[in-house]
Amino acid sequence: MALLITHKCINCDMCEPECPNQAISMGNDIYEIDSDRCTECVGHYDKPTCQSVCPIDNTIIINPQHTETNEQLWDKFVVLHHTL
Repeated sequence: MALLITHKCINCDMCEPECPNQAISMGNDIYEIDSDRCTECVGHYDKPTCQSVCPIDNTIIINPQHTETNEQLWDKFVVLHHTL
């Protein structure tokens, strides 16, 4: 599952530099997460760092439009980072 930044985002700039996949960027009004690059930090950390550093509760949530298994997230990590 990729993550999604909701309208609660206050553009604090905490999440973007924490993303190891460079999946977070500034959108028109708030930060956005590229679901093609988001692995929920699988392959890097035990839990998504963007959620950990976000100062507003429940601002970064699971994106219901992009559900993926842990295996799919791992496969995406491997493709993004060319790791075997």
